[in-house]
Amino acid sequence: NVSWLFLYYMPSQASLAWCVSCTYIVDADVTVVGSGPGGYVAAIKATQLGFKTVCVEKNPTLGGTCLNVGCIPSKALLNNSYLYHQAHGKDFESRGIEISGITLNLEKMMSQKSGAVKALTGGIAHLFKQNKVTHVNGFGRITGKNQVTATAEDGSEQVINSNNILIATGSEVTPFPGIEVDEDTVVSSTGALDLKKVPEQLIVIGAGVIGVELGSVWQRLGSNVTAVEFLGHVGGMGIDMEISKNFQRILQKQGIKFKLGTKVMGAIKRPDGKIDVAVEAAAGGKNETLTCDVLLVCIGRRPFTRNLGLENVGLELDNRGRIPVNNRFQTKVPSIYAIGDVIAGPMLAHKAEDEGIICVEGMAGGGVHIDYNCVPSVVYTHPEVAWVGKTEEQLKEEGIPYKVGKFPFAANSRAKTNADTDGLVKILGHKETDRILGAHILGCGAGEIINEATLAMEYGASCEDVARVCHAHPTVSEAFREANLAASFGKAINF
Repeated sequence: NVSWLFLYYMPSQASLAWCVSCTYIVDADVTVVGSGPGGYVAAIKATQLGFKTVCVEKNPTLGGTCLNVGCIPSKALLNNSYLYHQAHGKDFESRGIEISGITLNLEKMMSQKSGAVKALTGGIAHLFKQNKVTHVNGFGRITGKNQVTATAEDGSEQVINSNNILIATGSEVTPFPGIEVDEDTVVSSTGALDLKKVPEQLIVIGAGVIGVELGSVWQRLGSNVTAVEFLGHVGGMGIDMEISKNFQRILQKQGIKFKLGTKVMGAIKRPDGKIDVAVEAAAGGKNETLTCDVLLVCIGRRPFTRNLGLENVGLELDNRGRIPVNNRFQTKVPSIYAIGDVIAGPMLAHKAEDEGIICVEGMAGGGVHIDYNCVPSVVYTHPEVAWVGKTEEQLKEEGIPYKVGKFPFAANSRAKTNADTDGLVKILGHKETDRILGAHILGCGAGEIINEATLAMEYGASCEDVARVCHAHPTVSEAFREANLAASFGKAINF
């Protein structure tokens, strides 16, 4: 056994410290714990602002849940499963494209997904090198108000003394009480991205964003999918109810079955490998048993704050397991900050990215501002669903006077030529000022169009402002303009 003895000097504290055995000392201006979208973006921005930056990550690859087992791999499967569905079904035939002998090579599809993930996570490692971010592999724990200790798998430790610490550890799958996930036949969203064969019967617990996305993937590839949802609607929290009802009808037409207002009581594996799932009406009622080959549990995510050492510095969580912060993302310990899924707000990668950039700009003395009303949400099914700002239900509840403008994609030239006319654009404007209060889109390309709405809202645009902007023809984004015409002037042109 060889023990290494290091002597280091910390100018900021004007003191000497000793490091014995397998412990290494690093000094930093900013230490980011977690390398998901919020963490890696914050680390890069910090170095661009002149901070000596360390990013601690417990997993072997960078990118967090989003890049490794979340947003990125799911979008690869959503895109490729949709292409397969188009070619395998009658969609191609109706377009004059006749193909026979279509087969699914699931292994190759998974390989393409993994290749995209590997390229993007490797890209972050390259960005770290280019921007001189020090990457430390290990589980990061806060061991002092200005100290993080990273423990590697082999037990070795690196102690990072840092002027500022930024917690960006993201979230983890919320477990379902009484149902054990084995990532084989009872899977979380992680296991659902890596199934070895298409299940004949798939039951999804939860019809929120993750549930309908992953349900869509496997339904397109041949599964009979049933989604069981406690709430009375699909699409999760924050979705406009009119959009949700239309969305549900489209998904049902595609083949997904829904049992809404229904709670899962438990699940039992049978000797033949099937799974019996006991359900009943949320309001109480007769029990029913559903049977499946694979059970997907996706009832949400919870902040990842386990074993972070928050108690070492007197930090407590709120009643939902989140870290309380002020409007500069500071905890009650001024040198410790937190962003992303571990604090209040929607658990969205782009929300975490913005918070990471703004937070480190604040550390450098810059202004700190984010308008959470201008953070868009997207469901990447087909058609897509996207929204930003207030829903009609929220405006009613808050007593805000509003007007509505709608435009169906069935009346849009590009959607017609693409034979992809499901859905609509719904604009909510202030009844007196005409300012855009919310935009809700169900249709092809909704995830791209919503950024136009977000930009308009961020700069305080009115419905008329958008209605008077020339849009290229023919494009699906013209539907967004027409909906604003309807909101501002009472009538669209093409409907």
